[in-house]
Amino acid sequence: MTGPVTASGRDLRALARIVTADRGDPPAQGVAPSLLSDLLGLVRCEQVVFADTDSSRQVNWFAQVAPTEAYGWVHLAEFWEHYWSTPAANYPDCSGDLRSVIKISDFYSARQWHSTGFYHDCARPEGIEHELTLCLPAGPGRILRLVFVRGPGPDFSDRDRDLLTVLRPHLHQAYLDAERRRHPAPKLTARHWDLLHLVAAGHTNAQIARRLGISEATVRTHLEHIYRLLGVSSRTAAVTRAFTGPSGLTPPDPRPGPPRPRPGAPQTGPSPLPAAPAWHYTPRS
Repeated sequence: MTGPVTASGRDLRALARIVTADRGDPPAQGVAPSLLSDLLGLVRCEQVVFADTDSSRQVNWFAQVAPTEAYGWVHLAEFWEHYWSTPAANYPDCSGDLRSVIKISDFYSARQWHSTGFYHDCARPEGIEHELTLCLPAGPGRILRLVFVRGPGPDFSDRDRDLLTVLRPHLHQAYLDAERRRHPAPKLTARHWDLLHLVAAGHTNAQIARRLGISEATVRTHLEHIYRLLGVSSRTAAVTRAFTGPSGLTPPDPRPGPPRPRPGAPQTGPSPLPAAPAWHYTPRS
């Protein structure tokens, strides 16, 4: 157990600047580069990587690196090769806990870490000795990871972890705001929204027509127009597009819970995923 960490006035001012800064137009993917630069100044390290990882497909949908001249994640094949046998990497997937800010040293001593295949094939070639990882939800099978990387020297401190824990909901909101600006909600009329709310409630076309005082043919015409605006082809897809995800309501943020099963390994193909090892981790307080 560790004692309480008191934030300095300097830390509080840095947090306030990060939360309130105007970042301008977002990039094509991820968050504003200035946000990553500010985080690099808050938590001292060699680099910060922000990536959308998909463990079910073993791909990264995007990755941002600060400073921009840093190398990022070069050994991606090795990363996924050792992913399911490395608790420090697969903890968010195996536990469902995306709220805890985790360090490699939460899982391994230095000697244990240096004996892993992940360290030999992925971390050591890139000079990585310490990582501090913050996770955010990104959709089924996908996790947004904000990874702070250090080489040889001191590990990340409780102060670093606590500051990121405080920032986490604001970073999540910053990403969602960037997504909304990249994919603005379609321009639907008030009548379109009336129909969508009734469709979401499970009403049939006939019931919607009676509720709104229009014909079923008019309901169908409105729905066809809505489908075109939303770029979908069904009632379910229209409701999902309008009311969930970055362009609608904010998705729920998963809470810590019992470990969930690893996505099933493919039944065919040359490289089935190995079974996740049995282990337990209790986040530090």
